[in-house]
Amino acid sequence: MGSKSNLTSQQVSEFLASRRSTRDFLDKPIPEEILNQILTDALTAPSWSNTRPFMIAVADGDRKDRISAEFSKRWEYLSTNLRKGWLGKLRIFFTRYGLPTSNRVVSKPYAEDLKPRAFRLGADLYGHYGISRDDRIARDDWWAANYKFFGAPTELFVYIHKSLGIFSANDAGLMMENLILSAHAHGLGTCPQGAASIWDDVVRKEFEVPENYVLLCGIAIGYPNPTHANEFRANRIPPKEILINRK
Repeated sequence: MGSKSNLTSQQVSEFLASRRSTRDFLDKPIPEEILNQILTDALTAPSWSNTRPFMIAVADGDRKDRISAEFSKRWEYLSTNLRKGWLGKLRIFFTRYGLPTSNRVVSKPYAEDLKPRAFRLGADLYGHYGISRDDRIARDDWWAANYKFFGAPTELFVYIHKSLGIFSANDAGLMMENLILSAHAHGLGTCPQGAASIWDDVVRKEFEVPENYVLLCGIAIGYPNPTHANEFRANRIPPKEILINRK
């Protein structure tokens, strides 16, 4: 029988609902003891045979800045050339610079059944920032903020063990949810970033990542800046949308 929390079920629901992705952070470092507690809380999540098939690279200070600079440089090259049409695409093809070195699925189109949700988020998010769908340069500039980690003092790069495949990703997902909620409880914001997972070679230059681990995603973490950027509220779907119909 599990131990009983002092929180009511309503308080838990309200706390979960209050968590939102942060896209603008204060230039304020995270105290080491708080980050350690957040990581400790993350590891209370269940895991396949308690294998914990994931590792985290904690990038801050100059190390984070070097990764950010190279990410930003690659995105600038890619986005600029993609806007030039087929000539730009040919330049990318021949130079290979900026192409994903990991997680190429991030750059692929969404499946048809997932597109409505993704398109709604895009429309709502760009609308919140006053960016027109037709303004490619403004959209690319906004996307570039991903590679500055939205100004966060720390970026976490989550790696998963190759051997367990989707089960490694499952365990990492459980761990990351605990991490994100613990950060929220400590007054920190987070933003999980698939965009930060496509250039694994850059991260490996800064960390001794074992060869049998692959990069899953990044998580920007820090103190939220009370700006318009963080007033955005993404649509949340009702449970009926994920329930499978009975035969």
